[in-house]
Amino acid sequence: MSSPLPCHVQEIGQLFLFEKLAPEQLTRLCADGRVELYAPGVVYTEGQPASCFYVLLEGTVVMYRKVGRDDVEVNRTSQRGVYAGAMQAYLGDRTPQVYNNTLRVTEPTRFFVLPADTFATIVQEWFPMAVHLLEGLFFGVKNTQQAIGQRERLLALGSLSAGLTHELNNPAAAAARAVAALRERVAGMRHDLAVIAGGQFTTATLTVLIEVQQQTAERVAKAPQLSPLEAADREDTLTDWLDDHSIGHSWQIAPSLVQAGLDDAWLDHIAAKIDQATLPTAIRWLSQTVENELLMNEIAESTARISHLVDGAKQYAQLDRAPYRPVDVHELLDSTLLMLAGNIGPGIAVIKNYDSTLPAIPAYAAELNQVWTNLIDNAIAAMNRSDKGSLTIRTARVQDRLLVEIRDTGAGIDAEIRDRIFDPFFTTKPVGEGTGLGLDIAWRIVVDKHHGNLQVESVPGDTRFQVLLPLTAPAPNPEESQ
Repeated sequence: MSSPLPCHVQEIGQLFLFEKLAPEQLTRLCADGRVELYAPGVVYTEGQPASCFYVLLEGTVVMYRKVGRDDVEVNRTSQRGVYAGAMQAYLGDRTPQVYNNTLRVTEPTRFFVLPADTFATIVQEWFPMAVHLLEGLFFGVKNTQQAIGQRERLLALGSLSAGLTHELNNPAAAAARAVAALRERVAGMRHDLAVIAGGQFTTATLTVLIEVQQQTAERVAKAPQLSPLEAADREDTLTDWLDDHSIGHSWQIAPSLVQAGLDDAWLDHIAAKIDQATLPTAIRWLSQTVENELLMNEIAESTARISHLVDGAKQYAQLDRAPYRPVDVHELLDSTLLMLAGNIGPGIAVIKNYDSTLPAIPAYAAELNQVWTNLIDNAIAAMNRSDKGSLTIRTARVQDRLLVEIRDTGAGIDAEIRDRIFDPFFTTKPVGEGTGLGLDIAWRIVVDKHHGNLQVESVPGDTRFQVLLPLTAPAPNPEESQ
């Protein structure tokens, strides 16, 4: 609540903001403006239309910024002449004219107040050159920030694309190799089939062979995982068995039989059903059956891996999803880790500590993935210098918010720069390796667009970025800055 008071030219002329003005200019200020006395409380609120420009004459002001759902004090002063409010009114409708903070007074406080339109007109009339300079500075910085922000996203996309290409290449190459090997094996089976068709096998033996072939294929699908020592011992045993039964190339046949889960007892079972004269051909035929099954399993695993990577990329990009919808943050985190897998050094362990009871939350999924990308990529970079450490992703419920904590065991963030890491263009990376907008983008997505909070705790060997997101919230304005 405020009450009007007389405006004295001598008083406002002593303020550092107006001390260089001519007497007629000061007179106009007093005529067009006013002095108001405010009782303790709120003068204006962040986000409201910026209708006035305020200059402190006497009293104490406290400035707050909205962080998530909380008002955080950013400044407190009793210095005469400090100003706030519609400071960008001279830019007109080229930028949103709203209060960028909340202003409170803690005691009866006097302000010199100018309506925003009057302030804009006076500045444009009295300081035309300064207005052009300020306009250029304001829009130049804004355009530069947008351009570099787009470049930051393109660089991240390029890095992710390179990693994804590498990840896709491995299973694709494995599938190609398996197909080539399978073609050779099938050609060999056609040759052996010609031998079998030549009359060496009786009808009864062929029936037994086909039955054993089917049973062998089923055993391949259920083959147990053996340790290297167990596999080596079994290969020696099977090699001896094959040699004892005069089956050539035993050292080539035994490994595939072991990989399929076959043992000497199974070979004894086959030998008991097939006469000794045809046993070598039958074993080679079954060996090729095993190799074909193993190769087909390899192809299936490789193509499944490719499908998994494509699904992960689709999940990461959110190409077929509504921009604002309930999302499972664990799916988003997993897809981001999958995209960044190529960047994670072999000495870095990834630990996931997820709270599976957490509900889906309303969010812009693709933009949250940008947040995870920036935070995880920074954590990886902090540890890749030594190529060792652990990356821990933890989720939990904190009252009415969902916590995502990304922890690394890198060198940490120096206390002197910790307050600056979210500033635009600030970076500790070498020239050419960072634009300084990754954490700024993450901050604006979490705080401005999702009404959450982003904070950091860091000591050497333990750096934790903590993202707090509302469990329930109204849809943010899509036009909000990213």
